[in-house]
Amino acid sequence: MLHAFSNELRAVWSARSLVWVLTRREVAARHAGTAAGIVWPYLQPLLTVAAYYLVFDVVFAMRLGEGAPTHAVGTFLIVGALPWMAFCDGLSRGMNSLLEAGGLLHKNPLPPVLFVVRSVLASAVVFAPLLLLVALAYTPLHQFALPVVSLPLLALLQWVICMLLAYVLAILAAALRDTVQMVGFLLSVGIYLSPVLFPITLFPERWRWVLWLNPITAPVQGYQQILLQGAWPSASVWWVSMAWCALLVFVLNTLIERSRDQLVDWL
Repeated sequence: MLHAFSNELRAVWSARSLVWVLTRREVAARHAGTAAGIVWPYLQPLLTVAAYYLVFDVVFAMRLGEGAPTHAVGTFLIVGALPWMAFCDGLSRGMNSLLEAGGLLHKNPLPPVLFVVRSVLASAVVFAPLLLLVALAYTPLHQFALPVVSLPLLALLQWVICMLLAYVLAILAAALRDTVQMVGFLLSVGIYLSPVLFPITLFPERWRWVLWLNPITAPVQGYQQILLQGAWPSASVWWVSMAWCALLVFVLNTLIERSRDQLVDWL
């Protein structure tokens, strides 16, 4: 059971040195030829969340209503927006990774999974320090409460979900190019079906289950509970995240088995 998925894991582990070299090259390629160099990949998301704070907390001083984990709108948005940007970046780059590596895969018998892992890992290398920076900025709000130690595990779960979903979409995109267009649209509207822009308590209770169909909802909910309230993530955050992982592993295993002989030809 899950033999195809297990083989992919072994391929990644066996080529872990190559994966790291490819990841470093992809991160370097993002700022190749620029004067600011390595600063560029980090600058855009950092300036975006800084703009949230400046506009909503400093200029307009907007406040959320009762039931919100914090009353400052900009402070609330930053906690959800940064994981959302990391998720979108990793998913988009991972989904397109096989299409971009098609020529190379035709000439070299490399496992396709290496290119998906490279792209998602490169995204994690960029956003992980930014998430750490936000965590350091927010922990004084709740006097460095102990639940902050669960933050790395939550970030790891988000990365695993992103990796699995990116690989699923990369295979589907290789078989059907419309997948790229569809996912681009879903990512543009997906932020409205998540608790990134508003507390989950403001969403109509009878429709709240719709938010949990978004794979980023559980991690964002966990970040808000840890960083804004100094609380342990609720059980639903862990169960939903693990359910997403289990579902994606099953789907991915099926897709790998069915596309094993045709995948490179599709690229």
